[in-house]
Amino acid sequence: MIVFSTSDKGGTGRSVTSCNLAYRLCLTGKNVAYVDFDFGSPTAGALFEISAVERGVPYGGMHSYLLGQIGSATRFDVRSVTDRIALRTFASRSGKLVLFPGDEGGAEFLTVDDDVVRRCAELLLALEQEFRVVIVDLSAGRSGALDIALRATAKEQLQRRTVRWLIFHRWTRQHILAASGLVHGPHGLLHTGKECGHDEAALLESIRYVRTAVPAPGEQGIAERPAQATWLLEQDTALKRLASANQLGASTVLGKTPIEPVLQWREQVILDSDVNAHIANEATATAYVELARRLVDAATWERF
Repeated sequence: MIVFSTSDKGGTGRSVTSCNLAYRLCLTGKNVAYVDFDFGSPTAGALFEISAVERGVPYGGMHSYLLGQIGSATRFDVRSVTDRIALRTFASRSGKLVLFPGDEGGAEFLTVDDDVVRRCAELLLALEQEFRVVIVDLSAGRSGALDIALRATAKEQLQRRTVRWLIFHRWTRQHILAASGLVHGPHGLLHTGKECGHDEAALLESIRYVRTAVPAPGEQGIAERPAQATWLLEQDTALKRLASANQLGASTVLGKTPIEPVLQWREQVILDSDVNAHIANEATATAYVELARRLVDAATWERF
């Protein structure tokens, strides 16, 4: 399975949620590849706390590979090289978690030629055969990374592979509208995908949304005053209506993550040990576990 993570805006929690998804999938015994296609800001190494590649590698990352400057993609086994001791200790039946970093100082592709697309398709095909799940973290917006991914997955050798698209957005009016525009708007994912050779209906079926940092207005502590609590509930209801009107209704949502104080201070993988130490909230870890389960559950992707 190949999973593309994208968003129309930065700051949606796309990368940190994707890293946590990769970790949770690994704990279930699946071998997982995490591919950093956020060409302008390759920070997956920082999220996995690998100091040597916090901003990508000096040379030999995804940018170099796609340009044909190296013959094979650089990889790091997260468990072996992470600086975070607790992240080194996986359960005995866990799978592999391998990071394919970006290039430090890389930049978005302003133009995408056939050789770049071919190398991308070859990489995805090889990784899909080696790993149970391949998560590709794309740059935000209508980017060169998105164009490369759509053109590569339209190629014959990848058309029969299982490909999923996760669109991340925060629970605000602006983010809902932006996410809808990224998928359904002019030059959006569906329009561009069709131009690349995708079947538009099939592509739509492969898309789900992830709502991040969603507040729980009814919970104690979210609102300090009754009037404030009432207002927050009204806004939550209005956002649900807006999401449905923009084709982001409940049937299209893979899941959501709550506001997590730890992540507001430091983007990282949330471990069970963080929950047990009462540093991170149990609801956050549970949300990641459920997202990981639904991602690989075929029934989740059936439309009713």
